[in-house]
Amino acid sequence: MSQILVFAEQRDGQLKSYALEAISTGRRLADAAGGSLSVCLIGSGVAALTATIASYGADKIISADSADLAIYSPGDYANILADTLTASSAAVVLLSSSAMGRELGALLAAKADASLLSDVVEVSWDTDHLLVKRPVYAGKAYLKIAARRTPVLVTLRPNVFPASEKPGSGTVENISFTSSAADGRATVTDTAHKESTRPELTEASIIVSGGRGMGGPENYNIIEALADTLEAAVGASRAAVDAGWRPHADQVGQTGKTVSPNLYIACGISGAIQHLAGMNSSKCIVAVNTDPEAPIFKIADYGIIADLFEVVPALDAAATELLG
Repeated sequence: MSQILVFAEQRDGQLKSYALEAISTGRRLADAAGGSLSVCLIGSGVAALTATIASYGADKIISADSADLAIYSPGDYANILADTLTASSAAVVLLSSSAMGRELGALLAAKADASLLSDVVEVSWDTDHLLVKRPVYAGKAYLKIAARRTPVLVTLRPNVFPASEKPGSGTVENISFTSSAADGRATVTDTAHKESTRPELTEASIIVSGGRGMGGPENYNIIEALADTLEAAVGASRAAVDAGWRPHADQVGQTGKTVSPNLYIACGISGAIQHLAGMNSSKCIVAVNTDPEAPIFKIADYGIIADLFEVVPALDAAATELLG
């Protein structure tokens, strides 16, 4: 039997959508391996989340609920995960490939002397070991890896794995935690959140992105209008961010955020390999560009060779009429 451990990421008392994806994936792996699924939940005032976690297949929920954990601290979170890993003797640990998940994965790998496979897009169980698939060479190719050494830590790309309910026993084990200054070399005193009515970029099912072809920051209003109509997030290429047209938080690509929405609309983006690495796992890609030779068209499901300043408002009008 192989034990599977999942870190369930939450923010402000709400489970992230990709946390549910990780739990569902852990459930499928545990079933295939003939093992059990444990989920580690860390935060303050998170007891109410255990019912949701159980409904997605957790056999056991290890909950570290403390006022000292209200603000994310990499050192404290990693210590709790390391203790949980030791106690559970898990062969596989799943985290989301979010900013938090990537950081904790690296810290935990160092603490547990474990293998770390990041940004994974496929996982399966093969007799007695894990098989994964992850992009390499900026998304130009995929590498299949047999993880025979345990424990192995895996970060899962958000919006790639399905999340489906499958009730588990959901036994809750509460563990105590007391923060110690000696344990952490860095202390997080506060976090700042940007208020927005739009979905978070890495969780959005639809993203409308603009690149150098937008011509300037003043023209992003048409991108934002279409995004609001579609209840989508707004993204940007590195060229647009480097020019100061959009904040770095909007950047999609190798040096920005990796996204996998159901629909990605690229407006005025030529498709440099660094940008493609961050969005080529999107389910459907629509590209709008005046250059018929733009690399983005090689991976686009639908290509519109036209002026984006005509196409985007037309798409917005059509979407408004369709959605009422």
